[in-house]
Amino acid sequence: MVKKLIGRKLKSSRLKRDKTIQVLAEMSHVSSNMISRIERGLTIPSVEILMKIADALGLSLSYFVEEADKGNTVVFTPAGEGEPIFFFEDKHKICSLTKGLRDPGFSVFVDTLEPHCDSGEGGMVHTGEEFALVLEGSLDFNIEGEDFHLEKGDSISFKASLPHSWKNLANQQSKILWAVSPPPNV
Repeated sequence: MVKKLIGRKLKSSRLKRDKTIQVLAEMSHVSSNMISRIERGLTIPSVEILMKIADALGLSLSYFVEEADKGNTVVFTPAGEGEPIFFFEDKHKICSLTKGLRDPGFSVFVDTLEPHCDSGEGGMVHTGEEFALVLEGSLDFNIEGEDFHLEKGDSISFKASLPHSWKNLANQQSKILWAVSPPPNV
């Protein structure tokens, strides 16, 4: 159990920071083979190795050996009851469908956008991947200079490292289901 817990936490922490095993090996001065074996739960690292890895990732040693004291392994969200986590001037409301999940590798949100709401000036850029599904209304995306118009039932997925933005150009409210990996710190 301890091997798997440490391995799971190491892999999750590395991926959240968008690091390859090789990059982490160079940063921590721990072999890539050892990091791979730890992540797969095949070995328990020495305290010295775990300290090097924790330091390279900006984490405490205790993070790897403590079981999460909060969060759940299952989160059930009844229809329409996602936890509100973001509001912007009565134009943009985001509700989480996964808040409370222990050590998540992704997040899912329902985003309610009033008419003519947009993501703001300039293109957003960050690590990971995004997926959007139009539940109601429509949404216009620009991803790395290419325009996409999505209607109800349409979806799009993309690398979040590409400059991207969105707009609700419709004269009606739109609802969008987002899946984001790694989960943002919200």
